[in-house]
Amino acid sequence: MLNLSPAAIKEISRLHAKYPPAITICRIGVKAGGCSGWYYTLTFDEALHADDIVQPVTGNIRIAVDAQAQPYLEGVTIDYTEDLMGGGFRFENPNALEHCGCGHSFAIDDPPQTNPIHV
Repeated sequence: MLNLSPAAIKEISRLHAKYPPAITICRIGVKAGGCSGWYYTLTFDEALHADDIVQPVTGNIRIAVDAQAQPYLEGVTIDYTEDLMGGGFRFENPNALEHCGCGHSFAIDDPPQTNPIHV
């Protein structure tokens, strides 16, 4: 399960407001690449996939995580902060062995094994 700070929920809601009403899914995932081997993704979508794990957030917005990405994101806390250089989401991943300097990429040995619930 993901943990989202109030600031992250507020920013996801703000970004969501720019999309048509049919877009109700905030998809959070990981992809191979980046400085440390894996990087985080955050996109909006209008449909769930068969293997999505769904977490309600606020209003009509739901967080969806692909079942294959879920072990990499188990227990992750997502925050949103702004500073002089701009704003951005920050991912605190207890499963990561290391993070790159930019904070968007991480390394992990073996993701924890979980039994996802498909919705």
